[in-house]
Amino acid sequence: MLTFEGRRYDLNGLPDDVKEIVRGMQVADAQLRMHEDTLKVLAVGRQAMAMQLNERLKGVPTLPDQE
Repeated sequence: MLTFEGRRYDLNGLPDDVKEIVRGMQVADAQLRMHEDTLKVLAVGRQAMAMQLNERLKGVPTLPDQE
């Protein structure tokens, strides 16, 4: 069963070229999910590094503001 834009189709009855497009879209969807998960992991890691940097910079003298 394929549901696309609110319409349902018998996947087995579709032409081979359409089935290939559907398979390509499934692969693309899986890749998107994988990369979205990777971005989430990277964001969490970056946040942890920012917290570490903030902690390590405590007590380090800052430069005066420029006017």
